[in-house]
Amino acid sequence: MIRKAFLMTLKPGHQEEYERRHNPIWPELQDVLKKHGVNNYSIFLDRQTDRLFAYAEIESVEMWRQIAQTDVCQRWWARMKDLMYTDENNSPVAIEMDEVFHLD
Repeated sequence: MIRKAFLMTLKPGHQEEYERRHNPIWPELQDVLKKHGVNNYSIFLDRQTDRLFAYAEIESVEMWRQIAQTDVCQRWWARMKDLMYTDENNSPVAIEMDEVFHLD
């Protein structure tokens, strides 16, 4: 299992709506994630800074990258772009983090 972690940032004043849109996430997005080897995925919110910390356990980096090419992911990004800082393709601006410690 490969562990991925990254940071994203909400635009000010959008915490409540971000949470609402994730509860629940679209069933078809959940299916795409699982079909592409995502077995565990959590997003945490720092309410003081609007920063999001995401953690995912994936089977393959290649499969993880393929998620971005799916129609459902593209539609999800388009739906979320008004709430968070995004790149030109609507993907969230994300800072990947390197793992420096792990304990099983």
